Amino acid sequence: MKVRVNSTYTYNPVPIDKINPPFGVTDGILKAGDKVKVVNKHGCPKANTMNHCYVNTMDGKFVGMVCCNSLVK
Repeated sequence: MKVRVNSTYTYNPVPIDKINPPFGVTDGILKAGDKVKVVNKHGCPKANTMNHCYVNTMDGKFVGMVCCNSLVK
C-alpha cells in the first residue's frame, strides 16, 4: 500500500509492527486505533521507501517508523 505525506490514517499494526514496534508504541504514545499523520523527516528516507514511513500523532508528537500496511485510510 502506498501512503501520502501529510495524510491522516488509522494505525492498525500488522505483525511486523507488533514484533518490532516503533518507539511511540513502547513509550505509550501510540496504540492501535489511533489517528496518525504521515511525515517526511529531513535526512531520512521518504515515505513508501521499502514500504515504511514516519508518522506523527495528531498533536504533533513524533512516533517513529511504521510499515505502510499498518495504516488504514
